[in-house]
Amino acid sequence: MAKIKLEYIWLDGYFPTQNMRSKTKVEDHEDFKGTLEEIGNWSFDGSSTRQAVGGSSDCILKPVAIYPDPERINGYLVMTEVLNPDGTPHVSNGRATIDDEDDDFWFGFEQEYFIMDTKTELPLGFPRGGYPAPQGMYYCSVGGLNTHGRDLVEEHADLCIQAGLNFEGINQEVACGQWEFQLFAKGARQAGDEIWIARYLLDRLTEKYGYYIEYHPKPLGRDLDWNGSGMHANFSNTLLRTCGSKEVYEKVCEAFRPVVKEHIEVYGEFNDQRLTGDHETQSIDQFSYGVSDRGASIRIPIATVERGYKGWLEDRRPASNGDPYKIAARIIKTVKSADV
Repeated sequence: MAKIKLEYIWLDGYFPTQNMRSKTKVEDHEDFKGTLEEIGNWSFDGSSTRQAVGGSSDCILKPVAIYPDPERINGYLVMTEVLNPDGTPHVSNGRATIDDEDDDFWFGFEQEYFIMDTKTELPLGFPRGGYPAPQGMYYCSVGGLNTHGRDLVEEHADLCIQAGLNFEGINQEVACGQWEFQLFAKGARQAGDEIWIARYLLDRLTEKYGYYIEYHPKPLGRDLDWNGSGMHANFSNTLLRTCGSKEVYEKVCEAFRPVVKEHIEVYGEFNDQRLTGDHETQSIDQFSYGVSDRGASIRIPIATVERGYKGWLEDRRPASNGDPYKIAARIIKTVKSADV
């Protein structure tokens, strides 16, 4: 019999940007295999997370994914959905809105973020009272002059891989102190689960570095000449992976045009500061698509074209602080509405 540490992770009720919350449940298990079937629901005080009132404060945590915790002995990371006491999804539960029961939709998210110094409250590499050298030399750089935070980023990558996430890569981004990691999953729910677990591991890791992660899409202000942070959503379904038709791809892209507002509503807070039409973005109130066009709302990757229009699309509008569950749910709804 061994003591198992189960870290139950959920999203709170803050709106429009939800925060991760977590607490540890210690259980006795014999020959624990690390499966969902071996653990049960739990509860928490929803009145402390804007998900309930004090007179009826219990909310239910339903485990939906479990991963080994690489930083704890006999530890596991448990991603959960928040339910009402009657077992129905809580209004804050974006995961429950995903219409992808057969996991036909595949998602690859590119999570950008800034590493912030807790002492200066500035991105790494920024001097007090001033600015580092302009953008240009930071993207995919190497060396202490332009690269800041590599130790944290490399350790985070190792933790994600050890946890069993389908972690696909890292790179320094265009702005000083800005980085990105990529995750891919077959199934929208799993893609969302893994982004949130990766964010959890990253945020927890900063506690020992004296850093914190800034997911604000434009933390330096909209008027400064620095790139913002996004979470580009690469997506496909059987149609996009197999159709072999430029016309079909254009019809899918056109399905996004009349629902720009609905997408922007779930693509992250303060995204208007990032989607200005500059810095590799389309304006927030415009819609466009194009082959290999990083200034478009949706990019048709050149690899998709080279494969005879069998591949995927990239929605470049989601912000770095967006909820991957809600983003995926909206994309799936729009793709399914396409007249093809």
